[in-house]
Amino acid sequence: MDQPLRSCKKFVHLDLKGAPPRIGYLIELIQLFADLGANGLLIEYEDMFPYEGELKVLQSTTQPPYSREEIVSIQDAASSRGLEIIPLVQTFGHLEFVLKHEAFRDLREVDYCLGTLNPHRDGGLRLMQEMLQQVMKLHPKSTSLHIGADEVYMLGHGDESKQWLGVPGRSVHQLFLSHVIKVAKGIQESAPNLKLIMWDDMLRSMTPETIKESGLVGLVQPMLWDYSPTLDVDNTVMLMEQYKSAGMSQQWAASSFKGSTTVHTCVPSTQRHVDNHLQWLKVASSLSAGIVLQGIALTGWQRYDHLSVLCELMPLGLPSLASCLQTLVHGSFTEEAQNKVVEKLGTVDVGDTERLSSRTSSSFAGAKLAELIVKLTSLLESAELRHFQNNMFVRGWFTPYHMQKKTVSPLIAQQIKTQARMFLDAVENQVQEVRGEMRLLYSDSTVQEWVDQHVTSVLEPLHNLLKDIESVLNEMGVCTESIS
Repeated sequence: MDQPLRSCKKFVHLDLKGAPPRIGYLIELIQLFADLGANGLLIEYEDMFPYEGELKVLQSTTQPPYSREEIVSIQDAASSRGLEIIPLVQTFGHLEFVLKHEAFRDLREVDYCLGTLNPHRDGGLRLMQEMLQQVMKLHPKSTSLHIGADEVYMLGHGDESKQWLGVPGRSVHQLFLSHVIKVAKGIQESAPNLKLIMWDDMLRSMTPETIKESGLVGLVQPMLWDYSPTLDVDNTVMLMEQYKSAGMSQQWAASSFKGSTTVHTCVPSTQRHVDNHLQWLKVASSLSAGIVLQGIALTGWQRYDHLSVLCELMPLGLPSLASCLQTLVHGSFTEEAQNKVVEKLGTVDVGDTERLSSRTSSSFAGAKLAELIVKLTSLLESAELRHFQNNMFVRGWFTPYHMQKKTVSPLIAQQIKTQARMFLDAVENQVQEVRGEMRLLYSDSTVQEWVDQHVTSVLEPLHNLLKDIESVLNEMGVCTESIS
């Protein structure tokens, strides 16, 4: 019954716009993906691609992008295990990594939105085509290309778009489709046999007639994405049937194994993501014969966009990925599927893989870092630390009123200091362990970014509280060393 999805290709999405793994670790991951049941990789390089010439400015400045030789080695590793590679290059929305640069500022749809390209500028289309050509030139064996085109925020809000839309009969839908078609036709001229894929969200509110009349059919295949554990099966099937009636019978699905819970999540919930895949299996089993499901991409977002915080690192997502892939392979998260996860990851307690603990025995690449981050995250999320400023002593004896009037009890102030330092020392000890392990898999800049975003921000209120205590006691002339 669920054969359409079980039998189609399963692509693991590598989002490299945040926390790109060191090349050695990335090669290890590719081997693991193959062991877990993947058939391919959907790779989103963004600023980690070694763009050349005018586009060199797009390269990451926080760490060196992958070299051309490293990108070849990624493909060699995938090829050795029979994994197909589909590059993903954004061409309309989510272009923050391009449009943030002053050199391309005039290509924004509106100046305050760094993600959306102005579809009226010839320079924008040429820029997209040059990006695509450079990426595909370095992927000569790839037979498919994903051109993004999701979440094109603020389209139609720019002055040129408003002028264009002022002509009767024109719509934002037509404006969107027009640009995507130009991108697709530009690729076809140089690579007529290349299959093109795009995210579907901008198509969802269009009628089949609008899509059919635009000329998009036959140029691009839609990839429907939904990462919810409660994905609406009936609505999704209806949407896929609408695309079919528009002439787009070849379609893709996109699920999620990490990076889609909240923007700052550090530890994924395996059950949440397994549930998402169970819903997709129901969708696939409900489709009419006319829809040809090409494959499913298991997305693993590292950021919500180029400018947002890092979310779950890959080592923490591997138990979820393994469980999701095996759910697809077996048609549900059966005991056999769970045993396969245990076999490949060495994780004993698969039923609760999002909470790796001392009771588990994990042997997968990055397992130690995953365990350390789970332990550190548990401490950072503890109520005692998160709500330290609401504890009895702070709320009772060290309010803004007490600080202003300098009516602070030195004895209790010292108790607050002692307790706060205890928390800070405990966190710092764990952070040092995390840093050491993370440096083996990621660049120093990624390590520092992760700590700054997920640790420093949580501890800042404690540090500020300690500064306030020191300041008030000094103004009161109290020597805290004499307080026992």
